[in-house]
Amino acid sequence: MKRIASLLAATTMLVTPAMAELLDLEKDELTFGFIKLTDMAPLAVAYEQGFFDDEGLFVTLEAQANWKVLLDGVIDGQLDGAHMLAGQPLAATIGFGTKAHIVTPFSMDLNGNGITVSNQIWEQMKPNVPLDAEGKPIHPISAAALAPVVESYKTEGKPFNMGMVFPVSTHNYELRYWLAAGGLEPGYYSPENITGQIGADVLLSVTPPPQMPATMEAGTIYGYSVGEPWNQQAVAKGIGVPVITDYELWKNNPEKVFGITDEFARENPNTTLAVVKALIRAAMWLDENDNANRMAAVEMLSQPEYVGADADVIAASMTGTFEYEKGDVREVPDFNVFFRYNATYPFYSDAVWYLTQMRRWGQIAEAKPNTWYDEVARSVYKPEIYLQAARLLVEEGLANEADFPWDSDGYKAPTPAADIIDGIAYDGKAPNAYLESLPIGLKGNQKVIGTEIQG
Repeated sequence: MKRIASLLAATTMLVTPAMAELLDLEKDELTFGFIKLTDMAPLAVAYEQGFFDDEGLFVTLEAQANWKVLLDGVIDGQLDGAHMLAGQPLAATIGFGTKAHIVTPFSMDLNGNGITVSNQIWEQMKPNVPLDAEGKPIHPISAAALAPVVESYKTEGKPFNMGMVFPVSTHNYELRYWLAAGGLEPGYYSPENITGQIGADVLLSVTPPPQMPATMEAGTIYGYSVGEPWNQQAVAKGIGVPVITDYELWKNNPEKVFGITDEFARENPNTTLAVVKALIRAAMWLDENDNANRMAAVEMLSQPEYVGADADVIAASMTGTFEYEKGDVREVPDFNVFFRYNATYPFYSDAVWYLTQMRRWGQIAEAKPNTWYDEVARSVYKPEIYLQAARLLVEEGLANEADFPWDSDGYKAPTPAADIIDGIAYDGKAPNAYLESLPIGLKGNQKVIGTEIQG
């Protein structure tokens, strides 16, 4: 695969305006970790297409068993960097879980997740789901359709269990967001109780992404929130139905990041720039010419050393479509976005959203002023490194000036209410006002004491 890609890259170079100019690297042999999900694609592409090589970097990519092992590997130096959950650098930096200062100079992608329920739960939900003229479910599907099902399980004294991949994962926050938007309590955390199940209607627990379909098939969980290809895998196996994608939940929402320690970034500034340059080129390649390279990326990711799922399963979501029920294939061209819409720029407002969700559900136990959210975002997200790398690519003729937000203050324009499932707008510059606007979740000075919300 690498040899073939190198030949293709060599051919491409014939029409490339300029070769990458090598920086004076502090460290050129690097090991990066990832989890077997399609959104690790920028790492695989940078390796296979020779973009790391162009920067003088000798990179090894290593799949990790789970997100905790991955984070620990970056912190203790076994890994130089990794494909990370966006919540991981933030949580580590503020000391929720493992304490360490992790930074991100590169956002991996937008969208890419879904929420899937078992066939049994879907059949129970369907009477509550409106249909179009052809008899197909109208999307997006609200968790309000799940609420009567959860209530019936409660009446029978049965817990309603769902899976997510990690306590500070986008998947946890997206599943919670969807449930709360439908009137269901997804539960709270407290310093004494980190299960996240305090007062919950739906009990959420951690399951590693590749194990999601099998865990649901075994009946341990009734549904889950995960990245691809593990929603489409449930459809392919005939065991579940994705009820909503995160694109429908929040249009063009931020997803994974590339994480390194603050120490690594400070001690290896040129190496960090070189890595970001290679990753930007990979993201550009993934989205260029209206996703013309996506099937090549699918074949790449299907290899066992990367995602290792069937190419057809990966392609089901990565090439502009998404399959819900068997045969219900719909156009979702922006389900996976790697470069469009400034996807790779590490916006402070993205960081702030994750922090608001940590506060909303009690992972941040006490109220914080708006200035705190901004300060934490700036300590973790590093757009200045990103733009420096982008400038070098532009100067080398490898990227277009117009493709980068040079004048950004680090905050996106507020997300309009129409782009979010609950119809509540999000403004990263006003985190506390945003928290107040959400009907379910901690507000103001509220705290979780024992099993109650007080304040």
